[in-house]
Amino acid sequence: MLEDRLLLWRFKHGGRDAFRLIYEKYAADLLTLAANLLGDASSAEDVVQDVFISFVKSAEQLRFRSSLKGYLTTCVANQARDYLRRTKSRQNTAANNPARAAAYPTGPLQSAIQGEQLEKLSGAMALLPYEQREAVLLRLQADLRFRQIAELQKTSTKTAQSRYRYGLDKLRSTLNGEVEK
Repeated sequence: MLEDRLLLWRFKHGGRDAFRLIYEKYAADLLTLAANLLGDASSAEDVVQDVFISFVKSAEQLRFRSSLKGYLTTCVANQARDYLRRTKSRQNTAANNPARAAAYPTGPLQSAIQGEQLEKLSGAMALLPYEQREAVLLRLQADLRFRQIAELQKTSTKTAQSRYRYGLDKLRSTLNGEVEK
């Protein structure tokens, strides 16, 4: 967190490499989050690009209480939600365009197994209602606390916890033991 504050300070005061370092540090995680929320890699790239453009434009006014990662994650989630509202497309294409967030496998057999498991998980995630999918991804992937998720979703902490729990239950039910832990 101290490193982020230093990078932000350097960025605000004209440090040329500071923005590049911030981008390199968080872009991959934000892109994965956006791809999982939207189910479309191309739209996810647009959303993350929009977030970083807004970040650059509003850098002077930035004042955040939590971490820079939390701030950027919240921005991506809000931008993804706005994107879905604009396109009025609640149908996800995650089953057709799964985000490849898994680590690189060591061999062809592991690659095939991980690819199949990722495809099943992406398909199951696409079946979740958006609010539950968002809560699950923000908790597991972005490592946000339920309080932060609740603020982002403009709901109570208990509701955020319930959405997370119901989302996990639906994933377990949908996958029904097909994907190993």
